Amino acid sequence: MAFNIAIDGPAGAGKSTIAKKAAEALSYIYVDTGAMYRAMALYFLRKGIAADDEASVNAACEEITVSISMENGEQQVFLNGENVNGLIRTEEVGKMTSATSIYRKVREKLTDLQRSMAQTTDLIMDGRDIGTSVLPKAQVKIYLTASVETRGKRRFLELQEKGIDCSLETICADIAKRDEQDMNREISPLRQAEDAVLIDSSDMSIQEVTEKILKLVRERR
Repeated sequence: MAFNIAIDGPAGAGKSTIAKKAAEALSYIYVDTGAMYRAMALYFLRKGIAADDEASVNAACEEITVSISMENGEQQVFLNGENVNGLIRTEEVGKMTSATSIYRKVREKLTDLQRSMAQTTDLIMDGRDIGTSVLPKAQVKIYLTASVETRGKRRFLELQEKGIDCSLETICADIAKRDEQDMNREISPLRQAEDAVLIDSSDMSIQEVTEKILKLVRERR
């Protein structure tokens, strides 16, 4: 039976970074579900679809194929056969992702693929509703969070390192708004699963969080 680890939490909590490190340490496959939703959001943006136009979003879902593969230990996301890894991490795509991932059609499109992978593969999957909806029977569930201020500073420094002009105040406001959207959406809202372990990374290093997760896995495997 495959061993599954579900990591949920708000934007900017470090889910992807931590999941990648833990997956590498365990020799598990890492599945970044957020990247898959971002790929769909990129398609909607390219088509000029408004985030609140659910009918057009639903129709566009029929035109989209999202797939993933591992290359040199890194997950690659493909949108209709195009590798879009380098295009899906912008603020614009992030906002569209949060706005359109509330739609049932969008979620159904990807959930079946994610569940199918988990049935046969030892993996770590991160997102907003993995432990509560996508993989409710995951052997280890983590809810990883951090304060808005901490997450904002992390994102601010990340963008600065890339030479992107940005405002810390604006970034924090965007994160708070996204939290509200994710936690209050009608379908699969962001919340901590009853059997998930809460980890607040505000005052923890990446290594400290990773080690805590690895300890949980060793105890339950």
